[in-house]
Amino acid sequence: MQTKGIVFTSPNTAELIGVELPDDIERGKVLVKTVISTISPGTERAVITDAPNCGGFRDHVFPRRSGYSSAGYVEKVGDGVKSVKPGDRVIVFWGTHSSYNLVPERQVVKIEDEVSFEEAAVVFISTFSLAAIRKCRLEIGESALVMGCGLLGQFAVKLLRCAGAAPIVAVDPVASRRAEALANGADAAFDPNEPDFVKKVRDLTGGGAKVVIEVTGVGAGLDGALDCTARFGRVALLGCTRDKNFTIDYYRKVHTPGITMIGAHTNARPERDSAPGWFTQREDITSVLRLIAAGRLNFKSIIPEEPYSPAECARVYEKVINDRSFPTLAQYSWEKLQEEN
Repeated sequence: MQTKGIVFTSPNTAELIGVELPDDIERGKVLVKTVISTISPGTERAVITDAPNCGGFRDHVFPRRSGYSSAGYVEKVGDGVKSVKPGDRVIVFWGTHSSYNLVPERQVVKIEDEVSFEEAAVVFISTFSLAAIRKCRLEIGESALVMGCGLLGQFAVKLLRCAGAAPIVAVDPVASRRAEALANGADAAFDPNEPDFVKKVRDLTGGGAKVVIEVTGVGAGLDGALDCTARFGRVALLGCTRDKNFTIDYYRKVHTPGITMIGAHTNARPERDSAPGWFTQREDITSVLRLIAAGRLNFKSIIPEEPYSPAECARVYEKVINDRSFPTLAQYSWEKLQEEN
């Protein structure tokens, strides 16, 4: 079966090319016709530029494919598949930017009728932030700080608000991202480079944030976040680190105040049997879908009004690589590609 997919054929190069899928669907697998796939700019910038610490990618080995959060219709199912059937609307997680994804049944989750494809296609990415919040064991009414307001930071703000954190403080040096965080539910937003930044955060939170979601992945970001953390506070290390330049006064900033630092990569989860603070990927996806369907969580403010056509991928990734003002989130419409052809 011939399909189209976005492939990083070499560093800094993206192409839309033909991709071959088997005609017969293996037992336990599901073929999904993609409607929307989501671009995660930070991760995909790292993958296409060959940055270190990119999950399962081997350094310097190309071609590569990304696009791990998408939504579409089930086209076919293999023998033994029970949770979905042809025609169902589903999320695909750990798939690729492709017109069709062929994945194991465990990587698809049925979408409620109240949830649009556009929102469904970002749900999996949002669970990265949700897992970090769960691991911090947030209590209702506790103060929270989000250090870094890219895509995962924006999701963290929305989810912290849904979970009952107060106040929620967003931190980012980029003014547009601070404004976006305020629109998404932050109670205050600060530039980490402004005078008395730490004092302002500590005053607002009554002595420091109880829960911190660190999403920058850089040493200076963590250093500043620790300055803003309350005694016995919990810090989730959600941002992926791309270098080893971390100089932290651990004695003064971690040991003495009794700070708990938590590894919060999305792969650090149980494969089955969720428990408090430790949910599986599927159950976190289901949780977010349930909150959206119930009207308690809304990602519409994060979703772009106009998705790209996959045919534009070369231009899109040039912007992802070089333009730091690229939106926190972007999407591809695979229906657009069909219309163009």
